[in-house]
Amino acid sequence: MSLITKTHKTIKAILIATTIIASHSIIAAPQQKFDYPDTTKDVSNISFYKQTNATFKHTPINQKPKNVILLIGDGMGISQVSLARIKALGKNGYLSMEKMPITGLIHTHSADDVITDSASSATAFACGIKTNNGMIGMDPNKQRYKSILTILQEKNYNTGLVVTSTITHATPAAFAAHVPSRSQEAKIAEHILDAKVNVLFGGGKKFWIPKSQKNSKRNDQRNLMQEAKTQGYQIVNNRDELANAKGPYVLGLFNTKDKGLTTFSPEPSLPQMTDTAINLLDAPQNDKTKKPFFLLVEGSQIDWAGHANNTQNVIKQTLLFDMAIEKALLYAQKNKDTLVIVTADHETGGLSIVRKNYQVKTQDGKWSTGFHTPIPVPLYAYGPGAENFTGTYDNTLIPRKIANLLNITQFPQKIK
Repeated sequence: MSLITKTHKTIKAILIATTIIASHSIIAAPQQKFDYPDTTKDVSNISFYKQTNATFKHTPINQKPKNVILLIGDGMGISQVSLARIKALGKNGYLSMEKMPITGLIHTHSADDVITDSASSATAFACGIKTNNGMIGMDPNKQRYKSILTILQEKNYNTGLVVTSTITHATPAAFAAHVPSRSQEAKIAEHILDAKVNVLFGGGKKFWIPKSQKNSKRNDQRNLMQEAKTQGYQIVNNRDELANAKGPYVLGLFNTKDKGLTTFSPEPSLPQMTDTAINLLDAPQNDKTKKPFFLLVEGSQIDWAGHANNTQNVIKQTLLFDMAIEKALLYAQKNKDTLVIVTADHETGGLSIVRKNYQVKTQDGKWSTGFHTPIPVPLYAYGPGAENFTGTYDNTLIPRKIANLLNITQFPQKIK
């Protein structure tokens, strides 16, 4: 091989490598280690998806809500919504979230990157501030901020966190914890317990049990499950116990081993957990009065399916999330003082929808990356105050708008 040929091949290799690196820096979020639940099960069956014929018309303007239900589809871009709709309902169908009358587009960048991770985005949703990727409940200088959930607790609200990830994962963590790294899930569990959130449903029991117990991921002998029970929490371990749960404090961690729920039976499904959480938070107190409530629900594993470029699981997880959304909407339709907001923390995977081939008119997904992208994400709103959420704006404005509607005059709010 001549020197010129060798030089040409070397230059070509350098150019290819440079292109790959440059491309990665544009479309890929900082690489993380993902600990997915079991992906060997069949996720292609979507016969579980059911939808009522309910319609959700816009309520009169200039009204203020009493309750707020915020639903976040982790990793859910417009393509994820569209693909799930086409597969489940056909081109003329509408998911429940698409029936909501108010829509918007949300910018998602973090303080230190054009592409956010779930921690910085969740901190924006919870605290109304920008922070660096990986940080929870604090700004880049480690100044801690109160979440909208915490402030509403101070105003005598019931509160809840419902997820299909661990309850200590980035999104729920931002509403009840303050740590410099999302990886500190054992510490986050302590913060969440201290926050005394009324309803906690998700996975990740391993961060709550002492080091000596099987599957534990703690480095000490604290048994947070027992501590929760001592503090007045009812502990529920399965779907049957969930169905019989009584408030005001309920903790349900339904998967010991994995990073989150399997999203398969016999675990409770996301719509089941959402419906139960709403009923618990809405229940009258001992004096027969009802407190207002704030509930966060996350369809956590839309994101994980996107990281894995698993199109079938993206569809499944988005449809499970949509069924949870309908539970919230049906409640809000009956209880007209409830604002429902649906959005996403970021898009995952750079999903596009294409034909499988030109002979058969069926659509499938194509992926451009295994990481997050900076594509704006959709927002849908319904109920009193929903008109305030239309337009294109930054994710930090979502809790600020909620705070304004609920007469919270100081937000964002530093922790002194």
